[in-house]
Amino acid sequence: MCLGCMVFLSCLVQSCRKKDTGANYKPTYLIQEIPPGFPQPNYKFENNALTSEGFELGRRLFYDGKLSKDGNFPCASCHQQFAAFATFDHNFSHGFNNAFTVRNAPALFNLAWQKEFHHDGGINNIEVQPLAPITAQNEMAETIDNVVNKLKNDPKYREMFTAAFGDETINSQRILKALAQFTGSIISDDSKYDRVQKGQASYTAFEQRGEALFMTNCAGCHPPPLFTDFTYRNTGLPVNAFLNDLGRMQITHKSGDSLKFKVPSLRNINISFPYMHDGRFLTLQQCVEHYRAPVQNSPTLDPSLINRISLTNAQVTDLVQFLRTLTDSTLLRDQRFSQPPL
Repeated sequence: MCLGCMVFLSCLVQSCRKKDTGANYKPTYLIQEIPPGFPQPNYKFENNALTSEGFELGRRLFYDGKLSKDGNFPCASCHQQFAAFATFDHNFSHGFNNAFTVRNAPALFNLAWQKEFHHDGGINNIEVQPLAPITAQNEMAETIDNVVNKLKNDPKYREMFTAAFGDETINSQRILKALAQFTGSIISDDSKYDRVQKGQASYTAFEQRGEALFMTNCAGCHPPPLFTDFTYRNTGLPVNAFLNDLGRMQITHKSGDSLKFKVPSLRNINISFPYMHDGRFLTLQQCVEHYRAPVQNSPTLDPSLINRISLTNAQVTDLVQFLRTLTDSTLLRDQRFSQPPL
């Protein structure tokens, strides 16, 4: 057979294979979960079709050290499921080359309802968010090109990208979309609080009093069901002299945003300690004490805190008991979000 004919036949076979792959691409589409009572999410997977295959690819990536420079720092190293995907018992997470992060790792759940990410809202798309920790020298310290090359050399990933997207192409866009399918599907909506709202459980007397106190004193910034209004506020915390973190102002460069940080969700607050953007408080008691003590005044202090929050010691106890009802034990054990066999 002539060389030209062989080349033609080879190209024809490759073309047929590509067509067969496309024809055989039949992913299992998933319906985005929106819990009863929750508002419509901000991220609706409109340009990133949610599939079982994409979700599983994202789950594998989330737990894989290949996304970090030395293989030791997957996303899950800073976002542990048993801590509601926060960093358990550490104010700052460990990163590459014995470095530390400079902010407390936020818990990862109900991300599809967020418009902006990180404590300062510096990233405004869930599909872009992983680029920051992957490339930060004090976190995963890798380049996206190196990540792509490592995944291309892994037969399992070539198989999973084909299942998720229809062919073996591995690129940054597909990596980020798969991660968004996984993290955007992590939902917390099965705490004792939720079961009480559904009539499936009852509060203790402490918890009932605590809920009333919460709705009066805290719900303005932490309204149910998400327990955050996603705004940025200065809560009167003294500046950490070592970090000199000015919060939202570092993104907007507006003096009116000085010392403002995003209001966190209080769901799973009992297990996502330490607290605040710099992890300065270890207990819920310390957090509540901050709000009932005189706070540091400044031009950007949130108006609701100028006169402090007046609570008796007994009321602090009740409020903390209510906050503990926001723990979603189902999320902490849900095998859908646990580490897959690597």
